[in-house]
Amino acid sequence: MTQIDVYTTKTCPHCTRLKQWLSEHDYEYVEHQVDENREKAKEMIERTGRRGVPQALIGDQAVVGYQPKKIQEAVKNANANS
Repeated sequence: MTQIDVYTTKTCPHCTRLKQWLSEHDYEYVEHQVDENREKAKEMIERTGRRGVPQALIGDQAVVGYQPKKIQEAVKNANANS
């Protein structure tokens, strides 16, 4: 299965919603709290060019915000290419 990196902050309600949706749909993900880890914040910005959260990185595709349909498409595409 394709790895999903999720960049979040503790106080972001959309981040909480995204993590809940991923868990409910049995997607495994690795969470990076950028408000607690400056290196991960820097990594996120370098990888996507964006500062907003939540961000889900699936393969080389970034999905910014709570966008379940885009995440499903990105996972499908990443699985097809692996």
